[in-house]
Amino acid sequence: MTTTPPNAADSDPIKLGWMTGFPPPPEKAITFADSRFRSFPELRWAWSNIRQLVPTVNVWRGSGPASVLPRDEQDLGKVKATTMDGRPITFDQALAETYADGIVVLHRGRLVFERYLGALKPHKQHLAMSVTKSFTGTLAGMLVAEGKIDPAAPVTKYVPELAKSAFGDATVNQVMDMTTGLKYTEVYTDPNSDIWPMRRANGMAPPEPGKPPTSLLEYLTTQQKQGEHGQVFAYKTINTDVLAWILRRTSGQSLSELLSERIWQPMGAEEDAHYTVDRLGIESGGGGLNTTTRDLARFGEIMRNRGQFNGRQIVPASVVDDIAKGADPEKFAPAGYPTLPGWSYRNQWWVSHDPHGVYMARGIHGQSIYVDPKAEVVIARYASHHAAGNVNNDPVTLPAFAAVARALMA
Repeated sequence: MTTTPPNAADSDPIKLGWMTGFPPPPEKAITFADSRFRSFPELRWAWSNIRQLVPTVNVWRGSGPASVLPRDEQDLGKVKATTMDGRPITFDQALAETYADGIVVLHRGRLVFERYLGALKPHKQHLAMSVTKSFTGTLAGMLVAEGKIDPAAPVTKYVPELAKSAFGDATVNQVMDMTTGLKYTEVYTDPNSDIWPMRRANGMAPPEPGKPPTSLLEYLTTQQKQGEHGQVFAYKTINTDVLAWILRRTSGQSLSELLSERIWQPMGAEEDAHYTVDRLGIESGGGGLNTTTRDLARFGEIMRNRGQFNGRQIVPASVVDDIAKGADPEKFAPAGYPTLPGWSYRNQWWVSHDPHGVYMARGIHGQSIYVDPKAEVVIARYASHHAAGNVNNDPVTLPAFAAVARALMA
């Protein structure tokens, strides 16, 4: 028998009083050691307060002023959409149904809609989950453009420790587009999936009792091959963590230093960001970034403007163009994403190939950056949906985002 989870209002972390009191009573405490922070509705508090649960490293915003997001607020909450199963819905209802924590909508660089719900506030960071991957991919694209990374080179040119692993005969490009053939599985509802030892390695799950803790790189060296590289797309976070190691080796910087220097400072971020780290203090490049919602939108605006923002060319236009054109939908199709027909995956971004040229950064539980170049719209949303996989919120999210983009074009 399945139990219907409480709705957004009834699972509101402020209403439920999670982590209130000094100290909070046991029934209101959310802890890392027992993994309770991953349970619903506790995760509605946890995703907005990761720094209270696990070690992190800062991404400095710099000493300059925050870039301006001019305001031109509009009542988009009443915009009407039709879900993939044919239900009429308003944008406000879509936010509630997808357990949104924060959302910022930009149109032509102007902030036209902003809401915060649950435990999130404008100045607070939220866990980006796999939206982190798109930051890692974009940084990699920048180093490729500078000639510091050769996408056709073997992974082992940069990370020789992986020579005996599944990545021993993979190229950088195959890692960037996730077309590696790996035995690793990533099924969030399966307690035996490889996602769990990976989370123990990257610091986002407690170590197994009686077993020595491992680190990200140590875990990557254990991966086994299944199938051939370069044949089909298969979404596996460990690809991004390999890419993050390539970034560290070629730049001589940590991921947090690289993001601060290359993106966070130039774009005039409003707040510092932070990454979760493994036992050696190494960032999780596949899912550990935490940012404010506005700064997430600023990054989306960089991409919409082909790398330009805050009076600067922050990301080379060629890097953005390469992402936006996407990869081969035929390699994507076998992965079986029913809500993303005709899409592809290019350099850690999800590309629609639709008439608007929409592409996205996506993370479990509803994290997203939605870039619609034709409508000149960016939507950044943080969320704490009760179900991890985005197949559970896409039927509402994607039509609602598209409806807002069309409304702003009118």
